Amino acid sequence: MSVTTASSPDSPDTPEPSGSPGPSGTARTSGRTPRLPRVPFWAQILLGLVLGVLLGWAARTWDVAWLAATLERTGGLFVQLLKLAVAPLVFFAILVSITNLRKVNNAARLASRTLLWFMATSLIAVAIGLTIGLLTNPGAGTGLTPADGARPESAGSWLDFLTGIVPANVITPFTELNVLQIVFMAAVAGIAALKIGEPARPVLEFSESVLALLQKALWWVIRLAPLGTAGLIGNAIAAYGWDLIGKYATFTADVYIGCALVMFGVYPLLLATVAKVSPLQFYRGAWPAIQLAFVSRSSVGTMPVTQRVTERLGVPREYASFAVPFGATTKMDGCAAVYPALAAIFIAEIFGVQLGIGDYLLIVFVSVIGSAATAGLTGATVMLTLTLSTLGLPLEGVGLLLAIDPVLDMMRTATNVAGQSAVPIVVAAREKILDREAYDSATLFDPVGPDAGPGAGSSPEGGAGREPVGAAAGRA
Repeated sequence: MSVTTASSPDSPDTPEPSGSPGPSGTARTSGRTPRLPRVPFWAQILLGLVLGVLLGWAARTWDVAWLAATLERTGGLFVQLLKLAVAPLVFFAILVSITNLRKVNNAARLASRTLLWFMATSLIAVAIGLTIGLLTNPGAGTGLTPADGARPESAGSWLDFLTGIVPANVITPFTELNVLQIVFMAAVAGIAALKIGEPARPVLEFSESVLALLQKALWWVIRLAPLGTAGLIGNAIAAYGWDLIGKYATFTADVYIGCALVMFGVYPLLLATVAKVSPLQFYRGAWPAIQLAFVSRSSVGTMPVTQRVTERLGVPREYASFAVPFGATTKMDGCAAVYPALAAIFIAEIFGVQLGIGDYLLIVFVSVIGSAATAGLTGATVMLTLTLSTLGLPLEGVGLLLAIDPVLDMMRTATNVAGQSAVPIVVAAREKILDREAYDSATLFDPVGPDAGPGAGSSPEGGAGREPVGAAAGRA
């Protein structure tokens, strides 16, 4: 009598080859269907990118209206799903991250060092943007005129930026998705919880549970990134075609080259010389977050993956849970440094305005201090209008760049996220709390693989079991 048993630890997961001898010595045929190999997430993204280009080209070349509409709705729905989680995710992530600092030795020192490194890398990034812009004159030869511009629907100024930090009520920031005001409220709530102490524990436990729930839901959205990529890229090509990129060729190349110099030049140099770690290992571990940022164009939407890869690269969870959300809302080397520097030079050339040394220093000041205005959402229009208003340049110049913005925003956001992971590694290494063994053994993380998801840990193969923050520093 034959008996069928469930698979056990001693049982192989794969079926025996067809025709292999069974227990009785006779050949038997396996009844299992061979599993198809799982496609890695990076390959899915690449496939979505290629598919989007082909579908967008087909929709534009043969004027296939239904295909263009489908691509637009697919990409729009993906971005909408990301934005749906932004407001509560930012609030609870910032609140929990601040309260988690109570578990970290020298929390104030870590927070201040993180902010200083954010500002230092922003200073380098804006200097790179200005240098490239002055060398290439991106506004020359485009054929664009001031008449081609249009004022944005909303503009930013220093008064709006400073007064807009404090919300009029606790509801409006969530309904209008004002991330800066949400960050302010979360920071106040987190600091208050630290001051209250034990009576605030129920609130903190509730916040941690809600954050875990939001991150889990966002992981489901992240799984849709290949479809979102096809929709977003396809819609951009169907709507604007290749002619648009040709008109903005110099400016587009400047933004991509500037961001590439920051992402593949500045960050590796800091990792090698300051953190004393392998830059190649950093990109091996952080690439899933950088890749997702490129296609989603949202630092906040990528934040769970960014935090996950940062922890896997040896940054203690207690510190990473503060530094990554903080960076996702304020650390914008692509959107708030490289891009506004180049855009200001581009717009000044189109409108025939001569910029001087004082103007360039103002661009540096705005980029370093005002980066929180970008607030981690897709697009950097608010930051650009803040820069233009500070320089006295016409805000109609914003309209010159709106059409090309989706193409630029992919590289800008990838640069943002690379910095949001690299800086915590540099700070952790400087403070001697970086788990170098975990860093050196971190593997390419698949966001849709079996070890994906929030709370999966951050040790070499996941993150549990790391010693408390400060223990390594105590031994050093």
